[in-house]
Amino acid sequence: MGKYSNDKDVDTLVRELLDEGWTPTKRKRHWQVVSPSGTKLTVPVTPSDGRAFMNFRGDVKRLKQGEKL
Repeated sequence: MGKYSNDKDVDTLVRELLDEGWTPTKRKRHWQVVSPSGTKLTVPVTPSDGRAFMNFRGDVKRLKQGEKL
């Protein structure tokens, strides 16, 4: 499949999640990844914030620990 984000770190993390069993879903303009438990997380496709990767990685970490977003 193509790129999930223009940010290489975000794209790499999404690919790792897909290898772990997460499912990609294409919305109108953005991708979403759905965790095995069914929680949806929007992927920052064209992040303009320098902290976008860190925020996305933190959201993923919280979901893996079982916290609600």
